[in-house]
Amino acid sequence: MSREPIADETTDTGAFTRRRALAAGGAVGAAGLAGCTALDVATGEPAEFAAGTATVADETLSETGYELNEVSEETVTREFEVAGSTREVRVTNTVAEYDKAVELFGERYQAAVFSVLATPRVEVLGQTFNPVADMSPDERAALIADRYEGVSDLERGSEYTTEVLGSDAEVVVYSADGEIRGTGVSVELEFHVGSAVEAGDDYVVPLAAYPASFGDGENVRAMMNGIEHEQSDEN
Repeated sequence: MSREPIADETTDTGAFTRRRALAAGGAVGAAGLAGCTALDVATGEPAEFAAGTATVADETLSETGYELNEVSEETVTREFEVAGSTREVRVTNTVAEYDKAVELFGERYQAAVFSVLATPRVEVLGQTFNPVADMSPDERAALIADRYEGVSDLERGSEYTTEVLGSDAEVVVYSADGEIRGTGVSVELEFHVGSAVEAGDDYVVPLAAYPASFGDGENVRAMMNGIEHEQSDEN
């Protein structure tokens, strides 16, 4: 099934899945609360929800050749007015990013990428919001596609199930055309887009992309199997 090309974002040559994933996990998460008009405003204190950290075990990294690039977090704040009072809701997400470089023209470029998004379960008056799990695989594919330039002809392919944090995660594989950022080299890409799995008070979403010539599917599966989760002390 062919789909329309994904628009490339060129405002930051170092752009990575992190920005879109954080925006999806945080901004969408907070937006999901906008329909709830029964927020408890008695205390007037902000309601805070912070994700723990989902990373990949060192042993798995040594087996797959991926290296840790960065673990980052972002807090998104929204204000809600209820019964004449204003209440803040703060959602903090974390993203661990890993990559594998390729050498082209004597320079090394980040060609393959694996990221793990952790976003907190938001509960208000007994209602649980999980906007990340509600995103379609196509929407999650757009998050990882931002790692490359000129992505087009995104096509959904096979599916498989693999273990992530003791749960079965559904993974959809996509193919697309694009360029390794900063090289101008066109390649066929392969994306592995995992579903959200529960991890304590969080939801964890694995995402991966690499040039099809890498044939990195087994390594991606191993990376997903090797994910570890540490709960936030703030929850």
